[in-house]
Amino acid sequence: MRRLGTVAAALVLAGAGVAGTAGAASAATGPADKAPAACSTAWGSGNKSATTASTKPLTDVKTSHTACYDRMVFDISGADGKLGYHVGYVDAFHQDGSGERIPVKGGAILQIFVSAPSHDPVTGKQTYAGTAGKPLPGVNITGYKTFTDTKFGASFEGQTQVGLGLRAKLPFRVVQSGHELIVDVAHQW
Repeated sequence: MRRLGTVAAALVLAGAGVAGTAGAASAATGPADKAPAACSTAWGSGNKSATTASTKPLTDVKTSHTACYDRMVFDISGADGKLGYHVGYVDAFHQDGSGERIPVKGGAILQIFVSAPSHDPVTGKQTYAGTAGKPLPGVNITGYKTFTDTKFGASFEGQTQVGLGLRAKLPFRVVQSGHELIVDVAHQW
């Protein structure tokens, strides 16, 4: 019985040594040698909302893309706390307030409402130069895998509306990082 315990202990120590060596080898080669992790598609495609409103205006909209998703970032500089939003798929994009239909290219349309006006609420001065029915100013989505079109809807009753054309109805998430509201749309399910 004693001999069996000694053998078991030796095997455990040998296994720990192999595992430690494997960890060291991995650390020496670094993460760049590893294949990228699988892209997440667990975000779903249902509506996502937060009801908090900002008194600070929208100042910019930027986009970027990664191997797994395309990203749109709404900059509400100076905003404190949680940002409000409502993001969901629609069959057609209609301007908030007037109800006028705005064509958006793509196989699906993601409508984004950000609870921040595109003008200064005190002075009325425009802080984001969006024009109803036109592409978002300064946003170039050429070469993006998922984004196909952007359209400014309106800035109405304290919120800004954007139509985002997508290649297809795909999973998306909405997250906040400081004063930025981020909408990521996956490249695939």
